[in-house]
Amino acid sequence: MTEPEIDYRAAFRASPAAVALLAPDLRYLDVNEAYLELAGRVRDQVVGRYVDEAFPGNPDQAAATGARNVRQSMEWVLATRERDVMAAQRYDVETPEHSGHWEERYFSIVNTPVLGPEGGVRMVLNRVEEVTEIVMARRQGRDPERVDRASRLESDLLARADELQYANERLREAHHRERQVAMALQKAMLPPPDLVAPRDAAVRYRPASATMNICGDWYDLTDIDENHSSVVVGDVVGHGLEAAGVMGQLRSALSALARASTPPAAALNILDLYSRSVPGAEVTTAVKIHVDWSAQRLIYSSAGHLPPVLAHRDGHVEFLDRATNPPLGSLPERARAKEAHTAFASGDVLVVYTDGLVERRDEDIDRGLTRLAASVARHRDKPADPLADALLSDLLPPEGTEDDTALVVLRLVTERPD
Repeated sequence: MTEPEIDYRAAFRASPAAVALLAPDLRYLDVNEAYLELAGRVRDQVVGRYVDEAFPGNPDQAAATGARNVRQSMEWVLATRERDVMAAQRYDVETPEHSGHWEERYFSIVNTPVLGPEGGVRMVLNRVEEVTEIVMARRQGRDPERVDRASRLESDLLARADELQYANERLREAHHRERQVAMALQKAMLPPPDLVAPRDAAVRYRPASATMNICGDWYDLTDIDENHSSVVVGDVVGHGLEAAGVMGQLRSALSALARASTPPAAALNILDLYSRSVPGAEVTTAVKIHVDWSAQRLIYSSAGHLPPVLAHRDGHVEFLDRATNPPLGSLPERARAKEAHTAFASGDVLVVYTDGLVERRDEDIDRGLTRLAASVARHRDKPADPLADALLSDLLPPEGTEDDTALVVLRLVTERPD
């Protein structure tokens, strides 16, 4: 049986609840008739306008903080991808027919994120219910039988509104501090490359479009000496500070092994054993590449990680996929990780990345890898920094992704400049 086609736009406009859709820049995209009726506006006075423009705050009433609070709520939704149920707000509304005349109004407001396919906030759904009658009933003395009930409701409503608004502001401040902590942690755990020789290299980290600004992806680009370098990229399952803590332990361990000139397969064998003692390290993926500049050879081993890309000067793109082992903590007992090597020519480009660069929901991973290969081939002649930026521009959707992205670009130049 074929499912009936649903006209969501018609359903939205026919909804008896007053609802509106706003773009991430807080500009009205659409409103339904109930919303316009509640606001006393026609469509042209709202759609296409920014929320502060369509419904500015009352400049003569300091207590009417609704306009500021609604904007803060919407910004919170955009930052966290979480619904925000606001306390009842006093939001005075200017009557269109009497410019400069403001009506005292009270509203119950809920702002909800509308997510895109990749998890980013594409729109904010703003639902509004007026509660002015409850607040004003006792003041106006109408319907004596309802006065006592309205008085109790008003007192409780306004008291809880103040408490909830205060709590919401504290939560937003805590969220801001949490993001600052996460960004400081990210900077400490993902330092710039540690190079002793001039290299054309670039590293990038892009967080997932989520609350925290750091997750579990990491990179490490290190010169062991002038003729040998180590490139590592890894991905811990999960998000937030817990995943970042696991990432920090694994990154430090593998970085120490690299500096001890431990070959890739042997390093992953040791890291596999170590990961079994680290809670949360299960199913972590990592790839380690040893660059021998004098022999012009790459030696690599992967623990369940996506294959690095080697772009040759002639445009041919090679995936380094001949030494893929199980993720960390999954290597069979007494087994040894596989290792492979491949030659490179001066001017080739090595690209190592995590899955946020290529994986998309409801899409086969091969399509993402094909896009990556095409992008690397197209931009292979650029220096490392603009090449890395071009890859991110080509492959990451504007609304962000559900997973973070780590990226290392290293141009394999062996000729010394005169």
